[in-house]
Amino acid sequence: MHTRSWLLVPGDSDKKLAKAASTGADAVVIDLADFVSLERKNTARALAREWLSIHRQQITGKGRMGRWVRINPLESRMWRDDLVAIMAGAPDGIVLPRASGPESARQVAAELYELEQAHHLPNGSVRVLPVAGETPAAALGMAAWLEGAMPRLAGLTWAPQGLGASIGALRSVDARGAWTGAFAMVRAQALMAAHAAGLAAVETFH
Repeated sequence: MHTRSWLLVPGDSDKKLAKAASTGADAVVIDLADFVSLERKNTARALAREWLSIHRQQITGKGRMGRWVRINPLESRMWRDDLVAIMAGAPDGIVLPRASGPESARQVAAELYELEQAHHLPNGSVRVLPVAGETPAAALGMAAWLEGAMPRLAGLTWAPQGLGASIGALRSVDARGAWTGAFAMVRAQALMAAHAAGLAAVETFH
């Protein structure tokens, strides 16, 4: 199924999670990162695991809803705890924020392989969607995503908020609402890299 709409939901809000499946979104992304405070991380992980398990078997008229989780970035040292907590729910994929390049996705992929074995899930069943270009180095190295086969990669996306914080930008859009220079460049690079690598190009979350 072509994934046209992605709904990002705070992982610590049981009320919003309860409504997520009825929105008609092609994929629901449970956020354990930016939308969840440090003291609420464990609550979010538990709610995410429960939601994933409840919606693991779906019978709908319009097709299967994707069940994704946005984990904390690798430098946070919380990402492994995120994966350990939610893998019992067998998510369809993991959104990896602040991906520095293919090696960061490979690091997550290696952890996913071990956890798939532990939970008796098919090897490679959990995909990875990196958020590319959130730092200057990652933006300038976008072409690295074309190197080497990475079967778990579902696509590439980007995030203006992270990029803006990295470069100290005061604004990301102009008076007409169009992306300004650096943001337009990274967006275009993510689009081109995704298509060149034969991956889905996913627009940033709004």
